[in-house]
Formats: sequence, C-alpha cells, structure tokens
Amino acid sequence: MIGARLDLAGCTVLLAAKPGSAERAARYLQAQFVDTLLQANTCTGALALLAQADVLALCAGQSLKFAALRDQALRQGIPVIELDPGELGGRITLVGGGPGALDLLTLRAATAMASADVVFCDRLGPGEFLEQLAPQARIIDVGKQPGHHKVTQDRIEDLMLEEAARGNHVVRLKGGDPYVFGRGFEEVESATAAGIPVSVVPGLSSCITVPSAAGIPVTARGVTRAFTVISGHDPLEEHQLQQLAKLGGTVVVLMGMGTLEHTTAGLRRCGMVGDTPCAIVESGTTGTQRTTHATLSTLASASRAAGCANPAVIVIGEVAALPLSLDAVQPMSLGATA
Repeated sequence: MIGARLDLAGCTVLLAAKPGSAERAARYLQAQFVDTLLQANTCTGALALLAQADVLALCAGQSLKFAALRDQALRQGIPVIELDPGELGGRITLVGGGPGALDLLTLRAATAMASADVVFCDRLGPGEFLEQLAPQARIIDVGKQPGHHKVTQDRIEDLMLEEAARGNHVVRLKGGDPYVFGRGFEEVESATAAGIPVSVVPGLSSCITVPSAAGIPVTARGVTRAFTVISGHDPLEEHQLQQLAKLGGTVVVLMGMGTLEHTTAGLRRCGMVGDTPCAIVESGTTGTQRTTHATLSTLASASRAAGCANPAVIVIGEVAALPLSLDAVQPMSLGATA
C-alpha cells in the first residue's frame, strides 16, 4: 500500500481498477475484513458508486484514468488509498537472527526487519533489539521454551499465513539459522502450499559462532578436520550414541542441557574416553557469556556445580581444550571461564 495505512475493517470500499489488477486488489481488500466491496473498471461507473463508499481504493499507475474520480472523492471528504498490485499478496521472510549479539545480524536480515509489518519472534536471537530493528512492526511473541510451547508450530504457521493473506510483509525471526534445527523448511512448505511468496535470509548459526566467541575452533589443523552438529532436545538413541562415539572429530550439541547427563554417559558407554575435553558455552556472543571447561566424565557434575543453563552450546572433543593452552584470555571471550 502506498501512503498511510487505514483500518479498513467494517468499511465500504470502492475499488476502481483496470481488470488486470482488480482481481489481486480485491483479494487484498477482502482480507482486510471490509464490510462491503464495490468495484468498477471505468471512471464513469465508479463515480456512480462513490456516494456509497467510505474509502476509495485505486491501483498504482492508474491515476490518470481515474483522476476525476480521485478529485471528486477528495472534495466529498472520502479517504483515498493507493495500492501497489505487485505487493498486494503479502509475503513471508524467514530471518536467521544469529546467536544473539546485534552486530552479528546480517545486513540482509536488518533490511528485511526494517520493512516488516508483522514479526513473529522466538526467545533466542536478537529479540531485545526488536524496537530498533522493526519500530513500525507488530511484534508477536511465539517463543518456545523447553517443555513449554507458548504457541504450537501449526498455529504459528496458520497465523503467519493469515497475516500474509492480509497483504502484510511477515518476518519470522529465529535464533541462529532458520534451517539449523529451526523448522524453517516446514514454514516454507506451508507458505508455498498456500501460494504465499516466501524467502529465507540465512543467519549465523550458534553451532560455529558460539564456540568461536569462546575461543574454541570447531576444527583445527592437526587436531580435527571434521565436526558434527546434533540436537540434544530429545535423548539420543543408542545407535546414534554409538555412531557419534566412533565418528571422531568435534561434537557440537545444541539444545542439549536437558539431556546432558544422558549424552555424556551414553558416549562413555559407547567407547568415547572419559578424559575427552569438553566445554559448555552459555549465552554466547552476549555480555553474559560464560564458559565451563571439563572432561566427558566430569561435564555433567561440573555443569551442576556451575549452575549452567540454557541458552548454551556444548562442545565435545580435543578442540574444547585449546583455549586453555593459551597464555592469555582471548579478546573474543566475553565471559568468565569456570
């Protein structure tokens, strides 16, 4: 929509548009819950209906055709809105918000946020900066916490589609990257099935950025040349533990604090040595970042003693001990090391 937005709910709207653009414009207006939609594709026909209208709607690029109609509406005190047919269908953008620090949000993500009409946000990522990033948008908190989903995934998708159908630019802001344990592809499928344009803005995933901020490289020459990222949200099954224990390299566990004891005990049972270096990095990249170092056999008890809590990234492997070999604390380490 060009110009100021009006609340069209309950209004009688007269749509004056050429046939080629009238269909999309009508769908948009109906999604705004107008009470009555009047339509005309000629200036003469529209003038005959004007007295019944609360609002006159025109399409961009058709000002000359309906100039007399616009002038008459303004003389009668009837608001005039101009619609852009190229944007009327609404759209959805899935945005990766990164690990939490505002300056780790990408430029593309910031641009998407700046044009959002509605933002559906999680509890992770740069949520505390939404007033700066999207001051014009309506913010809907659909954050999920361990064991408690404020809004179900199906309901989130339904709400996003409803808002996009009203012609809004909907941003789904997620922590990290939308495609790394973020259920992003489910939302892409939902939008595609509904015929809603959807795009994805990649984000910096915490599986790399959070260890890095704590001085831990997930790969290092002469130490390891591979890393595996897993979700610890649900307990790993025995065959998964066996595969991880034998795979070698670095294991990075996201959302794994609730299953930490199960994971560490299972890896030891499946053959991973107890003195394997480990680390837990809490609130990575933020001002409250903290790292707890331990070994596989002591990690669960060290976590309890230190009071470790989500959001946290768990690193298992030789690289976890590399920061301890340095003579000085790395500049990127924002928190204390327990």
